[in-house]
Amino acid sequence: MEPVQSAAPPDPRRMIAYLLVGAVMISFSGVWVKISSVSPTASAFYRAFFGGIFLLAGAVWRREIRRLSLRQNGLILVCGGLFALDLICYHYSIHWVGPGLGTILPNLQVFIMALAGLFFFKEKLRPLYWCAIPLAVCGLMMVVGIRWHDLGRLYKLGIYAGLVASLCYAAFLLSLRKLQADDRKVSFFYVLLLVSLITAALIGLEMLGSGESFVLPDRKALFSLWALGLFSQCLGWILIAAALPHLRVSQSGLILLLQPALSFVWDVVLFGRPTGALNWAGVAVVLAAIYMGTVGGKCRSGA
Repeated sequence: MEPVQSAAPPDPRRMIAYLLVGAVMISFSGVWVKISSVSPTASAFYRAFFGGIFLLAGAVWRREIRRLSLRQNGLILVCGGLFALDLICYHYSIHWVGPGLGTILPNLQVFIMALAGLFFFKEKLRPLYWCAIPLAVCGLMMVVGIRWHDLGRLYKLGIYAGLVASLCYAAFLLSLRKLQADDRKVSFFYVLLLVSLITAALIGLEMLGSGESFVLPDRKALFSLWALGLFSQCLGWILIAAALPHLRVSQSGLILLLQPALSFVWDVVLFGRPTGALNWAGVAVVLAAIYMGTVGGKCRSGA
């Protein structure tokens, strides 16, 4: 009887390609939100709703629909609530400060995740992480301008919204991590489907309560929100989730910096964001700090 051969490990080059394509897809999130010309809440709803529809079709095709336990359903509900808050804050930030800075700010979640690992999971942080925090603050000041008092009220609110989005996003990822740790048989694909639909339902209830209309103004809004759901909520997430377990943290962290970096580029190129040498330098500093926070955020004992 011949021994059973284990499955060959995934091709690293293919995994890198998945991560690159996924990061590029998600980098257009702010662009789709901006050109949809609908309210931040409406764009957040349709992102989750359309994304959930695409994921549902994929889950049916892959035969991944399954019954979950009460505990799992509770965790997914928590994930959906946190992701709904994250999307609403993120989309408001895009409206007030633009797709570039509005996407950089939520990516600061790497620092919150690392601190959560330190306090709740007893993980050690490398010195590189502690150097990254002041570097990120300095970089942000270079991007938004040194004189805080000269910024407009909505611009300041956009920065605050982006920072709150980073907090909500970190809490969402921690909840997702807990869910997957409890039952590794539940695929990320199916979990993302449920989270998307719950997120859409929660945001939809908020829209109903505030009397906000679900009607899209034109075909441009429909197309942009359809693209937001397909590429940012569905395909981009799937490609990144498929690649991350097979790549080094330093390697994946560097590649994923494409998302906020390209988002800033799209903001400048497509929407004419006023950007000088100091702002560009600030973007580079913030991205470097995010990378340092990613690779320095976890250290095994003795490392």
